[in-house]
Amino acid sequence: MTNRDRLLGLTVVLLWGLNFLAIRVGLDHFPPFFFAALRFAVIAVPVLLLVPRPNVPWRWLLLYGAGFGILQFAFLFTAMRTGMPTGLASLVLQSSAPFTVLLGAIFLKERLRPIQLGGIAVAMAGMAVIGWDRSQHAALLPLLLTLAGGLGWAFGNIGSRLAAAESEGVNPLHLTLWMAVVPPLPMFALSALTEGPATGWTDLIDSFSPSGWPALAALAYIVLLGTIAGSGLWTYLMSRYPAGTVAPLSLLVPVVGIAASWAFLHETPSALALLGAVVVIAGAFTATSAGKRPAPEPSAAPLADASFAPAEAPVAPAAAQLAKA
Repeated sequence: MTNRDRLLGLTVVLLWGLNFLAIRVGLDHFPPFFFAALRFAVIAVPVLLLVPRPNVPWRWLLLYGAGFGILQFAFLFTAMRTGMPTGLASLVLQSSAPFTVLLGAIFLKERLRPIQLGGIAVAMAGMAVIGWDRSQHAALLPLLLTLAGGLGWAFGNIGSRLAAAESEGVNPLHLTLWMAVVPPLPMFALSALTEGPATGWTDLIDSFSPSGWPALAALAYIVLLGTIAGSGLWTYLMSRYPAGTVAPLSLLVPVVGIAASWAFLHETPSALALLGAVVVIAGAFTATSAGKRPAPEPSAAPLADASFAPAEAPVAPAAAQLAKA
């Protein structure tokens, strides 16, 4: 991974780490399924009207949207609404990294170098230290729900990578925006069935009151920075490098999430949790830089016009195998 792309990855880490604060604010006002539907509906409406659909197979676009948009946030928002601490949620959700590596090895036939596996193992050990230290603050069900969200994110990662692999020169921002078209209707339907057909809409109207503006500000952050900017950059990286190279970067998100929760929500981490965070950083950087091979610097063209050839062997054969399954 080039230094430029690693910097882009760290930008995503910062945006997604702070995103957990915005989620907490939003969930204090909206029910979880409605909030998940609303965040994508705000994007989906202008996308359908203004953004050309990327020339990618529908099956991979649906996999991307279902995994990243529906499964991840349905489980995560429910977990946080039912008592998952914000900092701990940011940690456990990063189970998506090993899930993605595993799915990439199984479905995309991506080879993992021993030192890369070692880096992932070190990072996961750091996550385990933080999780063990903080597990006393969360019940079992919210933990399991957050893990399920991480698995959903991993399937979304695989979907975005397969979509990029089968479509030469796909615009990552367009792919991300069209992913947002998938979740709203299923999530609104799920909200109506489980939370009540009018509950979320009543809360939305209330958010325009003087006391409801924080919920709207949280929604704006999640949509503009957490989803469009963060997910767009993430899709760009996933289209350019093997899943096992990009996914470990997400292990840094809980470091930002825990620090932000410490600063703004007074969730004070212990010395052991801070030690675990350092281990996560060390392992993630080892995994992303292990065995790095020289690669040509991307052109100075704007992000939307960049070329997205994978850094290693093409994954089109794996995509074809999945299509036959």
